[in-house]
Amino acid sequence: MATHTFVLTLSCADRPGIVAAVTTELAALGANIAESNQFWDKQTNHFFMRIAFTTPEEMTSAALEKALKPVSDRFDMRTRIVDQAQKPKMLILVSKFDHAMLHLLYQIRAGWLHAEVVGIVSNHEDSRKTAEYEGIPYHYWPVTKDTKAEQEAMIIELARTSGADLVVLARYMQVLSDNMSNLLFGKVINIHHSFLPSFKGAKPYHQAHERGVKIIGATAHYVTPDLDEGPIIEQDTARVTHAMTAEDFVAQGRDIESRVLASAVKAHLEARVMLNGHKTVVFR
Repeated sequence: MATHTFVLTLSCADRPGIVAAVTTELAALGANIAESNQFWDKQTNHFFMRIAFTTPEEMTSAALEKALKPVSDRFDMRTRIVDQAQKPKMLILVSKFDHAMLHLLYQIRAGWLHAEVVGIVSNHEDSRKTAEYEGIPYHYWPVTKDTKAEQEAMIIELARTSGADLVVLARYMQVLSDNMSNLLFGKVINIHHSFLPSFKGAKPYHQAHERGVKIIGATAHYVTPDLDEGPIIEQDTARVTHAMTAEDFVAQGRDIESRVLASAVKAHLEARVMLNGHKTVVFR
């Protein structure tokens, strides 16, 4: 029998009976649970859950929302239903350094990332040939102090008209305004080329080299008005030695950045990331 796959995420104040109520309702709809993850934040007494399940092929998101509404209202839940048959749409922003973007495009082509890139926006022309090769619309929109607000308005409009579910800053070397950060909160992921919170700002690998660090890393996080301090989704590190140059650090860092950003994007696209105040709950 043909089936349809959905993901349900929910959060609410913790109390007995949440899991039983949700799974009982899903069973009544003929759903078969394929994966279930849950977390209780004891500090805030908040409960988080992600359930992946299959249903008869004719089931729709609207029908699921209607069936689950009594349970949702009873527990005052915040819920989201993702239809995995629909390929998420992604808008990529990049400047001159294109390694993280190229890794994303490769992982989409290889099938590891289930997404459609609806556009590439850049304040430089460097990635135009890549976009043309991939068949992706390319938008060269330079940024100056006088044009920043206008350029951001164009990006926001492009995200809206293209139906982008996610905006990815793949080494986009522009600080988003508070307005844009707030407007797209939870829908913009950035890769920060250092292991937060150390060595923020320009040339973090050079700062790390000067301080003689033994571990370098990268951090993928949601963008907020607080520069490089948004909820963290993914991080990774690599060991370095005194014999390595700052350029060696940069080369090592490019690899980490690419992997960390792709991992964070995958988790977001698969509805594995849930916001929990200034933190995230990431179900692997």
